[in-house]
Amino acid sequence: MAILVTGGAGYIGSHMVHELIDAGEQVVVLNNLSTGFRFLVPGAVPFATGNTGDRAVVAKTIAQHGVDTIIHFAASVVVPDSVKDPLSYYRNNTMNTCNLLDVAVEAGVKQIIFSSTAAVYGNAEATPVREDAVTAPISPYGTSKLMSEIMLHDASKAYGLRFVVLRYFNVAGADPKLRTGQSTPLATHLIKIACETALGKRPKISVFGTDYATPDGTCIRDYVHVSDLARAHSSALAYLRRGGESATFNCGYGRGCSVFEVLDAVRRVSGKDFQAEIVGRRAGDPPALVANVDRIRAALDWRPQFQDLDTIVAHAFAWEKRLPGKRVAA
Repeated sequence: MAILVTGGAGYIGSHMVHELIDAGEQVVVLNNLSTGFRFLVPGAVPFATGNTGDRAVVAKTIAQHGVDTIIHFAASVVVPDSVKDPLSYYRNNTMNTCNLLDVAVEAGVKQIIFSSTAAVYGNAEATPVREDAVTAPISPYGTSKLMSEIMLHDASKAYGLRFVVLRYFNVAGADPKLRTGQSTPLATHLIKIACETALGKRPKISVFGTDYATPDGTCIRDYVHVSDLARAHSSALAYLRRGGESATFNCGYGRGCSVFEVLDAVRRVSGKDFQAEIVGRRAGDPPALVANVDRIRAALDWRPQFQDLDTIVAHAFAWEKRLPGKRVAA
């Protein structure tokens, strides 16, 4: 039986594909290549070009490859863009997930691992935030993911579909073997942008607000290495195969780093100084988001390997050096 990885040509999805192939799993990728790249996926992996909302493509892919598990990454993920164009996020993230689940249930797929986000918590009342905290997203991106989580819960009760939801905190880094990494030219990931700036691909980096109620005034995030995140999915897959009940887990390290701390790490690793421009706050950004990781550590056999911030930055920087030159105008 095969595992369908939606969004498998994207940043996180491609790491998952390599993780599964390394483990000897049979994998098939579904991706529309709107933000993903075919070169990030090993050539021998079956590849279906299409959207998760295309019922015919999804049904054909599941039947053709004998899919019994879906790992669902495909989504729009830029918080400010979701504020500007919310309906596109509900269409791509929520409605397409509904179509995917509907076809999966009809095809007899029994388990799914869903890529969710810490954005479902919004301005968390307490940090580190637990999975049972109030979910109150402050961006359409977060809301679109929370709506998909709700659909999963309801589908589980109605159809016996078992799931694991992984709520990611801030994903960063790149494959230590340099097989894949963040390749989107206009990516909004802080560490990637800082690496681009250190390499001269951008003239400067913007810091969105220094007046938050944090030690240095900048936003604090829990940065998790993308390879550790892929391994968390593998642990979730093993959990479901053992008969584990549907569950939701935070996926982070349980510690936060500020924007300024990240910039200092990039300067330290790269040996380059660069300009950081202080600008106003960005819509949809909570002051601090750090994961409580007690639940995932207790339930899954997941042992992160790359928790050091400088290691995360070093892997991201090494990948960025492999990519083409100047990527953006400003």
